[in-house]
Amino acid sequence: MSATEIYADAAALEAVIARMGTALQDKLTQRGIIDPLMVGIHTGGVWVAERLHRILMLDEPLGVLDISFYRDDFSRIGLHPQVRPSHLPVEVDDRHLILVDDVLQTGRTIRAALNSLFDYGRPASVMLAVLVRRGWRELPIAADVTGLDLKQELDRDGSLQVKLTGPDPLALVLGHRQG
Repeated sequence: MSATEIYADAAALEAVIARMGTALQDKLTQRGIIDPLMVGIHTGGVWVAERLHRILMLDEPLGVLDISFYRDDFSRIGLHPQVRPSHLPVEVDDRHLILVDDVLQTGRTIRAALNSLFDYGRPASVMLAVLVRRGWRELPIAADVTGLDLKQELDRDGSLQVKLTGPDPLALVLGHRQG
């Protein structure tokens, strides 16, 4: 793999997200969940959540979560220069939530997101949807719905990012971490 290469383009990712939408709808139906609140994690998770939110035609506005202050490496990396406000449009107490992120690797981002969500209240349940699952899990966190499984394709030092490639299209970019 070169220093950076496109793994999946906008059309391929939109097809993956469409399949995720179908899988999410099936899980919601199986669990008897109607009118869930969808919450995307800044930034890549929000991009994926926007698309899933449209596919599922959810009534509640999309929630947005910034977990910068909840990260367990905050003391080492300091304040991220692009901290954004979180916005949950409704109360989370006793609500069924769909938490959306772009990449699940160690599980630490999801742990931080859960900590943040519980500061807003106690949800009835939280379902996790991720665009990409890769290896090297450090915490026992698993997604309910996964778009792509790249556990075998990426080594520990490989980077993986969801990027906007234009006004709206997404691309999945692989590379090597610079260190």
